[in-house]
Amino acid sequence: MIRTRDDDGVRVVTIDRPASRNALRPDDLSALRTAVAEADAPVTYLRGAGDAFCAGADLDVVAALDDPAEFARAGQHTATAIADAETVVVCGIDGPARGGGVELALAADLRIATPAATFGEPGVEFGLFGAWGGTARLPRVMGEGEALDFALSGRVLDAEAALRTGLVSRIVDDPRTVADAVAEGAPDALRVTKRRVRDRRDAEAQEAAEASAFADLVEAHADDIAAMRGA
Repeated sequence: MIRTRDDDGVRVVTIDRPASRNALRPDDLSALRTAVAEADAPVTYLRGAGDAFCAGADLDVVAALDDPAEFARAGQHTATAIADAETVVVCGIDGPARGGGVELALAADLRIATPAATFGEPGVEFGLFGAWGGTARLPRVMGEGEALDFALSGRVLDAEAALRTGLVSRIVDDPRTVADAVAEGAPDALRVTKRRVRDRRDAEAQEAAEASAFADLVEAHADDIAAMRGA
């Protein structure tokens, strides 16, 4: 199940199936999409309950699927909802992230690990691969060489290795503190920054959108800017 709680400018979304290491079923994917897409808070903090972040797809469900492609698309839509959300999504990884859990984390804006975090794409060991957008996002985040090594070998990365390869951006004891710090920013500036960094259009279109968004923010925050000049 997916639990949500709004707390001081942060929507906390918890994947709450600790007995299965937070493995996801179709209904969980749908609920996770809704929890992120409907967030009013400027920052969403995504976490797993218990001692794992997320084991990915529930293999009991996968083994009984009538339409595996539909389940793959559901995972892709959930990852896209995280990437495209108006809210900034901070993913706190404490304990194992495997398969689809890695892929959902890849879609987040910030991936923050604890020292106990580990990462793996074990699908190749039993005839599968990451089909929730992972083959597209992994090389963007890690670079093609690291992505292929990670995905093809099935090896597990600890937090330090994940930091070296760019899979996470920080290692902290409590990732929620990063979400809280991000939430101190101006909500409109957070939204605009996320959109601009994630813009995949050509450079000319990106620069035009960037200039226009910057002008809008200057107008919206003219008093704050003036106060900063006098500080």
